[in-house]
Amino acid sequence: MRTIEQILRAARTVAVVGLSNKPERASLEVASYLQEQGYRIIPVNPAYAGQEILGETVYGTLQEAADALASSGTRIDIVDCFRKSEEIPPIAKDAIDVRASCLWMQLGIENQVAADLARAAGLDVVMNHCMLIEHRKLGEQAA
Repeated sequence: MRTIEQILRAARTVAVVGLSNKPERASLEVASYLQEQGYRIIPVNPAYAGQEILGETVYGTLQEAADALASSGTRIDIVDCFRKSEEIPPIAKDAIDVRASCLWMQLGIENQVAADLARAAGLDVVMNHCMLIEHRKLGEQAA
């Protein structure tokens, strides 16, 4: 099990499940920040499938996103979840299926069933942590 710091330093591609294009949503703030820090953001939200958010095509499912990225040899490193806790288990299954390396549940999101499932498949799991906050902590430590 890698630390949050190791996960964030190793990752390049982050699929943001539940990414919204509404400026007041935390998902857009976090994704924008991560993109500014050099991560490739892959929006996953069936409500916006086929549209663009942050200049990236929105996919309806993680599998669709992974299939589209595979042609360029890119894989999803982190599946960042902005969904209700009870909606996480199927996302964990999808994260396993697309061979992501980490299932990340944002602040306020915890699901032990999903965490156990993902860990059993070899994924790192982070629950109840914000990627933006954790990434900013790394910058402060380096300063």
